[in-house]
Amino acid sequence: MDPVEVPASASACGVPHGQSHYAPSRAVGGQTAWEPWPSSRRAGWGYFWPLERAELTSREPRKEGRPEAARSGQLLLLPRAPRAAPRFDPTWKSLDARPLPAWFDQAKFGIFVHWGVFSVPSFGSEWFWWYWQEKKIPMYVEFMENNYPPNFKYEDFGPLFTARFFNASHWADVFQASGAKYTVLTSKHHEGFTLWGSKYSWNWNAVDVGPKRDLVKEFEAAIRNRTDLRFGLYHSLFEWFHPLFLEDKSRSFHQQQFPVSKTLPELYELVNKYRPEVLWSDGDGDAPDDYWNSTVFLAWLYNQSPVRDTVVTNDRWGVGTICKHGGYYTCSDRYHPGHLLPHKWENCMTIDKFSWGYRREARLSDYLTIEELVKELVETVSCGGNLLMNIGPTHDGTIPVIFEERLRQMGTWLKVNGEAIYETHPWRSQSDVTSDVWYTSKPKQKLVYAIYLKWPTSRHLFLGQPIATLGATEIKLLGHGQPLNWTSLKPNGILVELPHLTFDQMPCKWGWALALTNVI
Repeated sequence: MDPVEVPASASACGVPHGQSHYAPSRAVGGQTAWEPWPSSRRAGWGYFWPLERAELTSREPRKEGRPEAARSGQLLLLPRAPRAAPRFDPTWKSLDARPLPAWFDQAKFGIFVHWGVFSVPSFGSEWFWWYWQEKKIPMYVEFMENNYPPNFKYEDFGPLFTARFFNASHWADVFQASGAKYTVLTSKHHEGFTLWGSKYSWNWNAVDVGPKRDLVKEFEAAIRNRTDLRFGLYHSLFEWFHPLFLEDKSRSFHQQQFPVSKTLPELYELVNKYRPEVLWSDGDGDAPDDYWNSTVFLAWLYNQSPVRDTVVTNDRWGVGTICKHGGYYTCSDRYHPGHLLPHKWENCMTIDKFSWGYRREARLSDYLTIEELVKELVETVSCGGNLLMNIGPTHDGTIPVIFEERLRQMGTWLKVNGEAIYETHPWRSQSDVTSDVWYTSKPKQKLVYAIYLKWPTSRHLFLGQPIATLGATEIKLLGHGQPLNWTSLKPNGILVELPHLTFDQMPCKWGWALALTNVI
């Protein structure tokens, strides 16, 4: 994810035996030639894999105006046994025409999980490494000086990412209780550490370093065996300090060493091994989509992959694609337009106002309340979006209790009001201008839902948009069940008489929904 604004050891990762501080350079006579890494970037990058000779063809500079020339090398990464004739071409025009699988719009609510080596320092932001090493922001520099020995490197956090108390079954049970219908786990953030034993991230992954476990596999199995949630994965295209990416960048992305040797193999590996039904791409590193070979990968994903019929993707596939290309739009972190959009969109946001990863220094006031989260969900769904709500587990694999509480509170609310959220459609009007009332609908059932976030002390709720019909319109409070009295107003609007309930008799505590039958 992009950084949020913040208020102004163990041994380093190893390298192949006998090849200390060397990176693959070129194939010579069937052998791999190695060359030294820049001294400023040596530690932690021992996980490069030797490139096959055929793949080295894509190291030739990309020719301006001829992106197809850059793609010839990547085609070798595709599976060799196509299942059927492609339905989608590797062009944005064709890919953007793919219908979004229906389940995604029906789901409405998902859980994002930001978890990685950044969970070890757990300070400031999941962008800790960048802020400390690249930007040298004083609060991060001082944190390291005050808490870790001199010469401590970010790679030294790797073995400390233990996941000792990670219980995938417990996570799955909490997520099921939240009422979410899909989840997205950070398989790899911009730091490059993979939560599975990737062949393309040697000695910088959760199987080789730290937990010594395939965390993606454990989480996937628990989600699919214990819940009705769809399983999804986040994956960062670029890595902050990877030498091959930095070299490509220094040449204005006119060569593609990094996507050919790292990004694309990882993406194919993830999809084939874990079958995610959400593939949440991020981190273009200021490189265009043809550098990442995004359209060729997506054509394979939609035509031939094991999830080709159900997978959904977002819009972060290179500079210029966000809010323009892809399955659904995210547009920006915490995107919340407040009005109906013509294209399916998602509001990815986080319970911690200042970080996507876990922060040890966070205060209670830094977390959104359940009232604020319910409001975010209701407004998002009314405007046609999905809400992807983020939590940040600790380095040892526990979900902090405040995150678990918020998730369970949301589940409690959805048990009563889920009818007004799941599988709904935007109505002709999204909200009442003069009051905190938001609308959703189910046209086939002739239902409109009016969700209000404040209980009126007078027990009379004014709905400014619906037009009722005497003898046909019926209004009920979800969780209460009995028809309510109402009065039709001219020229439009309804005045609803709410039931007289004590606080304990309320069907829920943080927002209520009326089901209106036969209104226009």
